[in-house]
Amino acid sequence: MRPVLSLALVLAGAFSAAPPSTCTGTLYLTIDTGSMSQAERIRDILRRHQVKATFFVAQERTVRGDLTLEPAWADYWKSLVADGHRFGTHTFRHGRLAGDLPDGRIRYVVDGRTELLTEQTFCEELRRADLRFFELTGRRMDGLWRAPGGHTTPNAIRYAAACGYRHVGWAAAGFLGDELPSEKYPNTLLLHRALANLKDGDVMMMHLGIWSRRDPWAPELEPLITGLQAKGFCFATVPAQEAPHGR
Repeated sequence: MRPVLSLALVLAGAFSAAPPSTCTGTLYLTIDTGSMSQAERIRDILRRHQVKATFFVAQERTVRGDLTLEPAWADYWKSLVADGHRFGTHTFRHGRLAGDLPDGRIRYVVDGRTELLTEQTFCEELRRADLRFFELTGRRMDGLWRAPGGHTTPNAIRYAAACGYRHVGWAAAGFLGDELPSEKYPNTLLLHRALANLKDGDVMMMHLGIWSRRDPWAPELEPLITGLQAKGFCFATVPAQEAPHGR
């Protein structure tokens, strides 16, 4: 997965204020759905350290054999809402944005099939995750979205903004690497790299579980948080986007 520079790198001053004045910098932890194999562990780590994150949610297959936005996961999402996190859409079906056509439509690849989305149908794809999340939790998302894989197109950015969703990518150093093969990128290497390279204003990205990684990265989230806090960093959430007309 390629790293994508976030709007946060340009608009860091617009993000929620850093906690104590002793902080030497602010970081933004974002977490995408994935397989959900580490979902409870990640929630509990965030609770222990009182760190708020921004979650990007799609309807993905989970290790339980169900889907992330089915009723069986309602209590989990409600618990994150109660903990004060923020939420954005990761598209509903977690398809790949594969480019724009001259007529304005977007190529969207889902399960090996290509669909052509208009501005209206692309916005509907973003809203479906938002509305399903509301059905499960009673809370709407925060006007944010993330393209699966971070792969955007000019039309996708423009259409999403028109229907009220601002794209959030991540910094190069913020790619925590939890989807890389653990044989080549062991947890200790990824942890050391993150601690060494993250800087003020960076957006970090990880998942609630990755199918392909043998050794889950999630246990390293705890030493990552404490290590970054020891360096003077605080954590904040990506700022919500104002709700547009018709969202």
